[in-house]
Amino acid sequence: MNSFDLARRQFLGQMTTGLTGVALSRLLTNEARAASRAPHFAPKAKQVLQIFCPGAASHIDLWDHKPQLEKYHDTPLPGAESEVTFQGKNGNLMKSPWPFVPAGQSGKMISSMLPHLSKHVDDMAFIHSMTSRTNTHGPGCISMNSCFTREGFPSAGSWVSYALGSMNENLPTYISVQDVRGEPPNGKANWSNGFLSAEHQAVSMAAHQPLRNLARPVSIGADEEQATRDFLALMNEEHALLHPGNEELRARMSAYELAARMQLAGPEVGDLSQESQHTHELYGTLDENNLKASYARNCLLARRFLEKGVRYVSLYCASRASAVDGLLNWDAHRTLKADYERHCPIFDQPTAALLSDLKQRGMLEDILVVWCTEFGRMPTHQEGTSGRDHNPDAFTTWMMGAGVKGGVSYGETDDFGRRAAVDTTTVYDFYATVLHLLGLDHEKLTYYHNGANRRLTDVHGHVINRILA
Repeated sequence: MNSFDLARRQFLGQMTTGLTGVALSRLLTNEARAASRAPHFAPKAKQVLQIFCPGAASHIDLWDHKPQLEKYHDTPLPGAESEVTFQGKNGNLMKSPWPFVPAGQSGKMISSMLPHLSKHVDDMAFIHSMTSRTNTHGPGCISMNSCFTREGFPSAGSWVSYALGSMNENLPTYISVQDVRGEPPNGKANWSNGFLSAEHQAVSMAAHQPLRNLARPVSIGADEEQATRDFLALMNEEHALLHPGNEELRARMSAYELAARMQLAGPEVGDLSQESQHTHELYGTLDENNLKASYARNCLLARRFLEKGVRYVSLYCASRASAVDGLLNWDAHRTLKADYERHCPIFDQPTAALLSDLKQRGMLEDILVVWCTEFGRMPTHQEGTSGRDHNPDAFTTWMMGAGVKGGVSYGETDDFGRRAAVDTTTVYDFYATVLHLLGLDHEKLTYYHNGANRRLTDVHGHVINRILA
């Protein structure tokens, strides 16, 4: 045997040993991460579906019935006849353009513009006393996602990813499903990882942007591809060892590895043609209204991601204004009636179908669903318009699913919906409750950054126990 053959055998032997070590190391690392990412106590929920309507969807026109608005329509708001808000002076009180109707066994009063969602009120827990620290959309959206009005802080989904980790190694832990109309105000800051490792930022996807099929070419065998991946893993591991403590490098490697695994899992979960005709009709994916059909496909995509074990899914509806199609988010400053008669049909049927689908599949036993917007709207009309201005002093959110008591309402606004009046609630309370349902103590979930133990709820927040089952 010549020296070349010996050197070659030694190289192959060492490479095999090295790859085995890398594989073992990665298995042990994954096990260690799983052990360290355990809830603080037994969870009621394992996953979260967040449905977000940016633009400040009006609580008093959707969820929060105010008979006094009807009684005192077109009269001044008592004590605030000359009040100036975000866009200027306000006019008189303005009743909702649509009647509210009782729904479910609970008799909850819901806008007649939401006939499909009204069928779910007995499973919902409404929070009618939410307040915001800002009356501006960008900071408001960020606050409703991260509890901070400025950028640079991790979103709730990122905190959950950091705390609990993945339920599916072939798909992201945290996914943001984007509306065809664009990103919400302040864009990616809404699902940012902030100062947490980059692996905890959401991956942004949408049904109108299908994942490319990057499956292995037929000319490359499975063994050859696996050997290539193993060798790349070895090289990456050696490179990482040369840069100890570089978490950004580790996160980037993890992201590329996840992208490789998604080559097979991603296109499959995004293939909506696998769904039955009945399911497509239920969601409205083939509706002649292209905006509704697009949002419906995103709702169906969200269910498929949850079904595959994605930990946290954020689903956006009506994200941005368009110069071509008119105002397409919920920011109805001038023509509320026309705007909401466009938005509500887009939002109502697909969202209700998603809730029905999750329920009939038994998935709500493990999934917490939350509906959000960034703040509310004024009970008056803006001077010279038939729309409503921003109102950070009162708005509505709701929860349903795992661990939530259905058919209840928490908190109240005043007679006109101008301000939270009973059990005033903050975004800190909202997410303290979300984390609690996931088995996490919001005061113990911390990350040391810049000289302080940071947490999602900052130094605030109380669990809203009265909406818990």
